Amino acid sequence: MSEQVLGLYDDVIDAEARDRTVGRFRERGITLPTFAQLADPTHIPTDITAGVGADDPDARNLWRVHWFNDHTRHGRVEVPDHLVLSGELTGVDATILIALGNRFPMIRAHKVLAAYACLAPKVVAGAFDPTSHRAIWPSTGNYARGGVAISRIMGCRGVAVLPEGMSKERFDWLNEWIAGPEDVIRTYGTESNVKEIYDACNELAKDPANVVLNQFSEFSNHLGHYRVTGPALERVFEAHGTGRMRAFVAASGSAGTLGAGDYLKENHGARIVPVEALECPTMLYNGYGEHNIQGIGDKHIPLIHNVTNSDDVIGVSDVATDTLLLLFNTEPGKEHLRRKGVDPALVDDLRHLGLSSIANMLAAIKLAKHHGYGSGDVIVTVATDGGEMYTSEVEKIENRDHPDGFDPLAASAAHARHLEGSDTEHVLELTEVDRRRIFNLGYYTWVEQQGIDFETFERRRHQAWWGSLRGYTDRWDDMITEFNERVAG
Repeated sequence: MSEQVLGLYDDVIDAEARDRTVGRFRERGITLPTFAQLADPTHIPTDITAGVGADDPDARNLWRVHWFNDHTRHGRVEVPDHLVLSGELTGVDATILIALGNRFPMIRAHKVLAAYACLAPKVVAGAFDPTSHRAIWPSTGNYARGGVAISRIMGCRGVAVLPEGMSKERFDWLNEWIAGPEDVIRTYGTESNVKEIYDACNELAKDPANVVLNQFSEFSNHLGHYRVTGPALERVFEAHGTGRMRAFVAASGSAGTLGAGDYLKENHGARIVPVEALECPTMLYNGYGEHNIQGIGDKHIPLIHNVTNSDDVIGVSDVATDTLLLLFNTEPGKEHLRRKGVDPALVDDLRHLGLSSIANMLAAIKLAKHHGYGSGDVIVTVATDGGEMYTSEVEKIENRDHPDGFDPLAASAAHARHLEGSDTEHVLELTEVDRRRIFNLGYYTWVEQQGIDFETFERRRHQAWWGSLRGYTDRWDDMITEFNERVAG
């Protein structure tokens, strides 16, 4: 199967489409950052975004699609904003560092980086023509929003395909950014209903004007995080000072962010630890079900998940993430944490953790307890988005679980059960048999349902094949540079 089916382009495949795109970008003054610049924004001119709001539909915000935006999202920092989770909060001596994704522009979530990584190589290769194509973005929320944002500021039309049960804030945002209501396609279900998204995209793909950018199978998603997120997290770790990086923990979702784990394993020996909802334990138990850890679509194994490089799998319950969302975003919850000795500044900053971010934090705690990590050990993870994306969920969860209000007693119980009482159940150290089992689960989605040829599916077992992909981002940077030169005329 052609590498182009996997989103891997190393040359221009349609010069006429590329030239039309150059003309469109020249008219609108659009240029593209390289992956090297997003990995190290010191190479980006500081005035390139002057006068542009971080949430403006302006193409100059492409140059903010990196981890080094400050808390205002207008300036830059030397070290990506992150939280250092204290033992008073986590109950473990190991240090947990969590990078904050809500510093990204337009959608306040790091999935906008994945969207850029998936579209930019197609644009410079002439595989996507903004003058005639529509970009189709299948997602459980943030990637679709990122795709719509990237599409709009690149001067083309983006269509979000996502489950109807996602948070109100996601749909409110989309309604402000789309060209028309037909550009939001609501499929059945919630987090676990990814196949329904695929089915909708397969129908849309019958129209040649629609280009599906499937984050679960576009290897540029994996490579973008390897090249950009990996070094950013390395910078967070190095700024922390002493300690040994033991692991990188991240909810699977599309598995794109887990590409950063490949980088951190190669450079620091970190274990790679994917996380999933206990209510839908696909990797742990070949299980299925529904859950509310929004942003980690599951019930299948993504094509871009480097399964045979993973070391542990951890299941986290949405009961815990729902309850801690209340603890972190209500005054009774915050007051309880302050009384327990958690630094008030950290208590205030916990609002930057959305549901999947809380799942990552809990998985890091479980991992530290399971492996007995201590004061010299560091676990790195990410907060995909912040609590601002779940204001309606806070109200919904409180009305459902605490109809008389989330009071101090409820806050104390939440802390005791889900933080102090965090256990080591549903933590699996992967053997070779486990890795083969999890890898094989992907066959049913990708070969039987989605038509990926067997040889392409199988070669993903081998680390040498994954290593052979690393040079693509350098080639894409050369193509982006040449593209920008053509735009400049």
